[in-house]
Amino acid sequence: QVQLVDSGGGLVQAGGSLRLSCTFSGRTFSRYSMGWFRQAPGKEREFVAGVSRGGVNTYYADSVKGRFTISRDNAKNTVYLLMNSLEPEDTAVYYCAASTRGAVPNSSMYDYWGQGTQVTVSS
Repeated sequence: QVQLVDSGGGLVQAGGSLRLSCTFSGRTFSRYSMGWFRQAPGKEREFVAGVSRGGVNTYYADSVKGRFTISRDNAKNTVYLLMNSLEPEDTAVYYCAASTRGAVPNSSMYDYWGQGTQVTVSS
């Protein structure tokens, strides 16, 4: 019933920027905390950023703090991830996810997932 569609990935040079978007449908968007995760080849899926239901509280992995910004627009049922100063190490498939249990860094706490969007950063 719940569907998440993430988009905005692509190829960018190191130092560049991308903005990912994720649209949510099927349930009341504002009742869900939202998160972004990523998975690089050969690595486990890792938490990138999270935002609370009202958009006031945000959380970031140390590796992206100061470079990435998560935000949400509840009127548009959309969560965003603005990625600045991208590095080759940011290359991964990025997934948005929805949770009724808070914007925590544990993937097991998220109930619904998008299909993923590829981000490739060249050196």
